[in-house]
Amino acid sequence: MPNKGFTSANHAGPTLSRRRLLGLSALFLRYSATGIFSMSIPMRIQTQPTVSYDELYRPQFHFSPPDHWMNDPNGLIYYEGEYHLFYQHDPHSLDAGPMHWGHAVSTDLIHWTHLPIALYPDAIGPIWSGSAVNDAHNTSGLVPGGGLIAVYSYKDQSQGIAASSDKGRTWTKYPQNPVIPVGGKDFRDPKVFWHTETKQWVMILAAADRVKLYTSPNLITWTFASDFGVGQGIHWGTWECPDLFPMTLDGQTHWVLTNSMSPGTQYFIGSFDGRTFTNSNPANSKLLFDHGPDNYASVTWNDTPDGSHLLIGWMDNWKYARQAPTPTWRGTMTVPRVLTLRQTAAGIRLIQAPIPQIEQLRGDGQHWRDQSLTPGQNVLSGVTGRVMDIVAEIEIGSAMVVGLKVLKDGEQATTIGYDVRSQTLFVDRTNAGVSDFTSGFADVYQSPLSLEAGSLEAGTLKLRILVDWASVEVFGADGEVALTVQVFPDPTSDQLEAFAFGGEARLRTLDVYPLKRIWS
Repeated sequence: MPNKGFTSANHAGPTLSRRRLLGLSALFLRYSATGIFSMSIPMRIQTQPTVSYDELYRPQFHFSPPDHWMNDPNGLIYYEGEYHLFYQHDPHSLDAGPMHWGHAVSTDLIHWTHLPIALYPDAIGPIWSGSAVNDAHNTSGLVPGGGLIAVYSYKDQSQGIAASSDKGRTWTKYPQNPVIPVGGKDFRDPKVFWHTETKQWVMILAAADRVKLYTSPNLITWTFASDFGVGQGIHWGTWECPDLFPMTLDGQTHWVLTNSMSPGTQYFIGSFDGRTFTNSNPANSKLLFDHGPDNYASVTWNDTPDGSHLLIGWMDNWKYARQAPTPTWRGTMTVPRVLTLRQTAAGIRLIQAPIPQIEQLRGDGQHWRDQSLTPGQNVLSGVTGRVMDIVAEIEIGSAMVVGLKVLKDGEQATTIGYDVRSQTLFVDRTNAGVSDFTSGFADVYQSPLSLEAGSLEAGTLKLRILVDWASVEVFGADGEVALTVQVFPDPTSDQLEAFAFGGEARLRTLDVYPLKRIWS
């Protein structure tokens, strides 16, 4: 994202330190298997649990499992009128145990129907993350007339496949699994797609400190093509859940490569010839498309009907996912997001926005226009809500810091703010609610953001904020910056506040919409 005037931490006004953010927060408070299983595992009859979706902290418009554990999204594909969302799931525990593929489908990416578990552990082991493709021409020989092929990792880090001819309801695992043997300690999370120009299947696979690329004519026989990562000036820990897809900007095709690494997802923009990805990012640059702590394993749907690039992530963090204060389920997905590219002063950047279908959930909103924001006053006094879609444009004026507080009650609040001096958008959850279930949860998360980026004019901040009981997803400057943050407020924390600190600002526009729940 553009960051004009952003300097190193040794100069005045650059990166907003955690100490300074905490100090500002204190000042603010003053103002305010498949269907068919391995022979060694018996067939199980599944019944769908009765779930109210009214539990404390249960998301109302984000996807969460009926019960027990969920992490990475898997097998994302649009097929015969349905968006498929498979996910890492332990149906017997609130912790990450032997992994299965849970399964849900939707026609609009908003309302989801839970289906029986798709893939169970087998004699090779638990079923880890992967992807799904439409083998329309039966290149594999496993789906006469066409069907779905799931490509996934086993826990031992080998790669297997399974086939479905009934829209993903039942699956038959390939008898000669694995199709790629164990390739190392961290060798997993295959994302597969059809490369039209070279007429072959391509797999991108995480391999410790890099990704590896393979090609195949039939989804069964795979040939190593290249790798990308270490040795090219790029290495920041263990890579997971990679993705690779083409996008267009001003008539030119660019390839976007993403991968997750604690605590988030980075991306590269470059070119791809069917075998090798070439990075166009500046050397050693690290681009994150979410600066919050709670967006991991983000991947895109294959074969969207309009060719759009739609992404979803696991809204959690391995540092504390196992300890979250949700006693009947663990794990939530982000809202699906639309990805585009934008040319900025700093280069081409990946832009994201909530899918437009979110607006279908809006109830009657409340609207403010041309309201002064004065320290110590709250123009939103009396406005409440825990499940909301907020759209704001704030003229900074003479203020040092401006923003909104949500899920507020007394001193408890989640603060979404912009610091003018450091040009930093931040989310502060140091006083957001329950945090003692893990160390370090009460913290501040920030991203550089130029005042000119995506604004109506210099000095105007544009925000889109989705609030869903136990989370906030913040999009700044029309999607150039995103921060996804979980919070666990008290049940009484439902107030809103618009604030300015250190001077006056102007609330040019503010729209607050309650959102309907997606579960019947």
